[in-house]
Amino acid sequence: MRLDGISGRVVLVTGSSRGIGLGIARAFAAAGAELHMLADDPAIFAAAERLGARGHQTDITRAEDIASVAEAIPHLDVLVNNAGLELVTPLDDAGPANEATFRRVIEINVVGTFLVTRAFLPKLGHGGRVINTASVWSRGSEALFGAYVASKHATIGLTKTWAKELGPRGITVNAVCPGWVRTEASLRSLHAMAARMNVAPDTLLDEIVAAQILPGFMDPDDVAGTYLFLASDLAANITGQSLGVDRGEIPW
Repeated sequence: MRLDGISGRVVLVTGSSRGIGLGIARAFAAAGAELHMLADDPAIFAAAERLGARGHQTDITRAEDIASVAEAIPHLDVLVNNAGLELVTPLDDAGPANEATFRRVIEINVVGTFLVTRAFLPKLGHGGRVINTASVWSRGSEALFGAYVASKHATIGLTKTWAKELGPRGITVNAVCPGWVRTEASLRSLHAMAARMNVAPDTLLDEIVAAQILPGFMDPDDVAGTYLFLASDLAANITGQSLGVDRGEIPW
């Protein structure tokens, strides 16, 4: 898929070793972008090699590590903040592990997004794009996922705030809110929800997709086109917005 303003542009996609991030990276590579891929696991290098991209392994919650990556990329046209962690954090679990998980989810999904955007802001010029991955749960909620839901509500808040801050510089900031996409993280969440409801995961999935206006379980490539659109010249006048890609699960 080729859209005006993508070919030749320098693009960084975080959290792109697998899942939605990898699907986004594939779309930008196919559209002719000069692609950088970042994740916290070594699988990022093989993924980047397959796409003819440059891979970077780092923890986005560490400002000094992100600064090192930023130094290696002289200029950036599109920043896709996709890295995220989706885990259960039950309110009634008083154990230290649950508290550590809660903090880690917020650190990656909120603080990490802030640190990456701050580090790469000097690389973005007029016409630059920041695209954040939120979630349908940024407009709703789900029991057991307090940290994740809170972080995605925060992502929408950051998107709106940064759009106002960066608009005078000619930089747009938008969010994509995927619904149910077939990834390792979503399947893990599905099993946690099914266990709480005492139903089989397949039964719960059937109920979820049947409740969508367009039934079906999306794959990462199904949402990637929205990121291309927001990075293209066609979206030059769109900023501060959150676009739902959820097959009609939530009325936006």
